[in-house]
Amino acid sequence: MSTPLTLRIIRDEHGALAAMLRTIPLLLAEHRRQGTLPDFAALRAMLFYVDEFPERLHHPKETELLFPKLRARAPELRDTLDRLDADHDRGEHAIRELEHSLLAFEMLGEARRERFERQVERYVAAYLKHMEIEEREILPAALRLLSTEDWDDLDEAFAANRDPLTGHKPEETYQGLFQRILSLLPAPLGLGSARG
Repeated sequence: MSTPLTLRIIRDEHGALAAMLRTIPLLLAEHRRQGTLPDFAALRAMLFYVDEFPERLHHPKETELLFPKLRARAPELRDTLDRLDADHDRGEHAIRELEHSLLAFEMLGEARRERFERQVERYVAAYLKHMEIEEREILPAALRLLSTEDWDDLDEAFAANRDPLTGHKPEETYQGLFQRILSLLPAPLGLGSARG
């Protein structure tokens, strides 16, 4: 069996998100070394992307479509799936907290830099760990256990995501946002150069 479209989409979305998430602490560290403030608008755009795409498109499809199919066939994964679902449930609150912390840094300056940087480090580490568990435990189990009919249903749902950071043309509304994000990300995903 060739790799199902859903798995390719999930892996592409994970890769794009991981690249972007890893860029944020690098940008912050570079500005700290230079003694400058970061481009707050660019950071807001990156956090907005996390809220608009992974939180609203990617996670719900995993929680509502992929995970229930696995729960039915792999009882040994239930604890892991429960933890991943709990991460998804906390995701919206976590991104709001990070956006608020960024706003505090922008409005209050240096007094809030360190707090924001620490929050970013924790957020990025937790997100990368979450995706690593999905890649290591959940996706291989899905490949082994799900039927062709399961994959057909999942492929139809996940194909609708069309995340611009995975190479899809953004809707007109999002074009400016994604140009700004891509200018910050290192190649090959983005248009910028590697930092740090």
